[in-house]
Amino acid sequence: MFIIDGHNLLHAIRKAEENHDVIGDLELCWIIGRYLKLTGETGEIIFDGTGPRDKSGFDNISNLEVFFAGQGSADTVIEDKIKASTAARRLTIISSDRRLRKAAQTRKATAVKSEVFWKIVQKQLKRKKAGKEPAQKRLGLTESETKQWLEFFGIEQ
Repeated sequence: MFIIDGHNLLHAIRKAEENHDVIGDLELCWIIGRYLKLTGETGEIIFDGTGPRDKSGFDNISNLEVFFAGQGSADTVIEDKIKASTAARRLTIISSDRRLRKAAQTRKATAVKSEVFWKIVQKQLKRKKAGKEPAQKRLGLTESETKQWLEFFGIEQ
């Protein structure tokens, strides 16, 4: 399971991209949701603050739960999640924040810097999906198609 420091990731994206208004929190969540669905993973993203008044845009994002820290900080919420986890080794913490990376390493969770994670996400989403194989490939040739090929190559049955 991924636990993502939302504003930390947004900051890394804006720093890496030329245009500083590249992406907002809602768009980021939908992108991360697509990535998680493609990879078969689940995750939680935590943002500082209370978020927008209308949070309905954050509902029903594939494989991703979205949280806002409210009056506290996202870092504290993430630290608490790491401490409370009964399977911390299965966690992947996404943040460039040293405090969170240290908390992850203390519990033997994986820590990935935000800019590295963003590159991984972009690379995965740019991959082309393999096309479905045609049904004929699995079914084989029909009797008449087989006969035509045998005649074409001069093979007698």
